[in-house]
Amino acid sequence: MPEGHTVHRLARTFAELFAGEVLAVSSPQGRFAAGAALLDGRRLVTSEAWGKQLFLGFDGTEGADGADGPARLWLRVHLGLYGAWTFAGDGTAAVAHAIGAPRKRVGERETALAAEQDAGTAGTAGTVATGTVGTAGAASGVRQAWDPPAPRGAVRVRLLGQHAVADLTGPTACEVITPADKAGVEARLGPDPIRPDGGRGSLEAARADFVARVRRSRVAVGQQLMDQAVVAGAGNIYRAEVLYRAGLDPLRPGRDVDAGTLAALWDDLVVLMRDGAATGAIVTTRPEHRDGAGQPGPAPEGRRRTRQNTDGTPGAVPADEAFYVYHRDGQPCRVCGTPVLVKELAGRNLFWCPACQR
Repeated sequence: MPEGHTVHRLARTFAELFAGEVLAVSSPQGRFAAGAALLDGRRLVTSEAWGKQLFLGFDGTEGADGADGPARLWLRVHLGLYGAWTFAGDGTAAVAHAIGAPRKRVGERETALAAEQDAGTAGTAGTVATGTVGTAGAASGVRQAWDPPAPRGAVRVRLLGQHAVADLTGPTACEVITPADKAGVEARLGPDPIRPDGGRGSLEAARADFVARVRRSRVAVGQQLMDQAVVAGAGNIYRAEVLYRAGLDPLRPGRDVDAGTLAALWDDLVVLMRDGAATGAIVTTRPEHRDGAGQPGPAPEGRRRTRQNTDGTPGAVPADEAFYVYHRDGQPCRVCGTPVLVKELAGRNLFWCPACQR
């Protein structure tokens, strides 16, 4: 499942490719036909993320004005474990971070793809790809100056603009909602470290809200960090890594963690997750703990080791030096050498160092 920084990058991509355009919206798969009909021919006026939720805002029905301008309908998407957005362009749309052909991936680690690769290949969960065009099929009502590629796979919804197309496959949630519905969804979410104000009016208020939410429960802090009602956007990688950096035992009850430690942990999440949103990669290790420090050679039998970054990005941190504990179970801690442990907690693997996180 993509973490929050990926969804924020998705929101930025939609703004770059489609903001201000009237879009043709369809459901090639057919499962979203009614929702697509509500959005077809409307203008995309904004895109935003809150945690792992993506919201695309469309202008409202003609003549229906709200207090702040036209009323809007929102397309809410949660990618879940299997969802993916695949983008294609006509070669003229400006796509940030594209190398060669206008094609990119946005995920836990961002990789530029070669221009000669098959433009129709879909990404994995949390992936954004842009590519060259193929042959077409436009949705109703909006004339296009180019022939977009035909949908590939079970495309739940297709957004077609003047110079680009976006296809959604396999989401956990995909629905058209009202502004009131959107407010209701947001009210159930915890503060988001990537949003400028944390979703609480200010980062200070967001920090205080996070601390209060954790400390009001005896549930283990390692479990609470995966609860989107406690902190929005943090996933399994950020959970494991920020707890390690805080030296905090992930099994400690939330109410037993002092407020100062939790406040510092929130501040660290802000730094780490915003860096991920800016670069497209999660890197949590400090420079002095890289360059082979604590590297044990081959991973133990049956253990999955994070793949090496081979995309050639200048200054990029190799993937197997990017994390302290995530997917490093059985390997020596980079700092103390104690083997990293793993156990299942609330259905997800939890990684930690028993010596550094007492």
